[in-house]
Amino acid sequence: MHRSGATMAWNVFKFCTALRGLGSIMILLVLGVVGVTYYAVVLTNFGPALSAGGLDSLVAVLVLILFHSLLVMLLWSYFSVVFTDPGSVPPNWRPTIDEERGEADPLVGTEFSNVQADPNQRIRYCRKCNQLKPPRCHHCSVCGRCVLKMDHHCVWVVNCVGALNYKYFLLFLFYTFLETTLVTASLLPHFIAFFSDGEIPGTPGSLATTFLAFVLNLAFALSVLGFLIMHISLVAANTTTIEAYEKKTTPKWRYDLGRRKNFEQVFGMDKKYWFIPSYSDEDIRKMPALQGLDYPSKPDFDSQ
Repeated sequence: MHRSGATMAWNVFKFCTALRGLGSIMILLVLGVVGVTYYAVVLTNFGPALSAGGLDSLVAVLVLILFHSLLVMLLWSYFSVVFTDPGSVPPNWRPTIDEERGEADPLVGTEFSNVQADPNQRIRYCRKCNQLKPPRCHHCSVCGRCVLKMDHHCVWVVNCVGALNYKYFLLFLFYTFLETTLVTASLLPHFIAFFSDGEIPGTPGSLATTFLAFVLNLAFALSVLGFLIMHISLVAANTTTIEAYEKKTTPKWRYDLGRRKNFEQVFGMDKKYWFIPSYSDEDIRKMPALQGLDYPSKPDFDSQ
């Protein structure tokens, strides 16, 4: 990952390298949590309730429809993050004239102030990859390469989160929060029943699975909510986790175009595609930022 001398003496992302050996085990863990949850919600509780009749059946139908719909979107978004390359620097990439004037190394000059950049500032260069670095590109020590608009390396998806899969990662967080919240709410009466004096129907195995599914989904709902709020604030400011850490409290940021345009930089302009892990062909053609190499900036920065 990108380092800037003494300011990066303690890198909050360094812990990722210690988890390099986990690999696809994390994918199996995610699928394991999904499997336990599916067994508890569909096979143990609300599937059998379909034949109960009355209000119980209606509630079961609604829960199962919502559960499966959110599960499809969750898994679609998750595997889109896993299997989508976050963005690599093209071979023999060279910056344009505008980028040479506007990009300094590291995250200083015209990116954070109204002072004219020093003409002697060099183009950003990665000594590990021995190549020039496009704007907002950072080196990932886990992947061992430069990643376009790198946000962070996520062990849960066994991949970097960058320009080409950041939207998919956000949708994964969004649908995970909705799904885990739904499961927590739907299993809450069953969880409370564990602490009542009455007899609880079901086998010991099904009861244990229900209990475990409730605890896991409650924990994930609370933790994912924190990450979701953090990334919403990052999208609103058109910055990444790494950039927010490196620029610290400096108020000036050349890529902050306003909340609407900042949102479109990640999700595209076609509203039909906002909530699915994909982009329209028109957005890909008309929005260079989605390719991770060229980003529009504030006019007052470009004029400097």
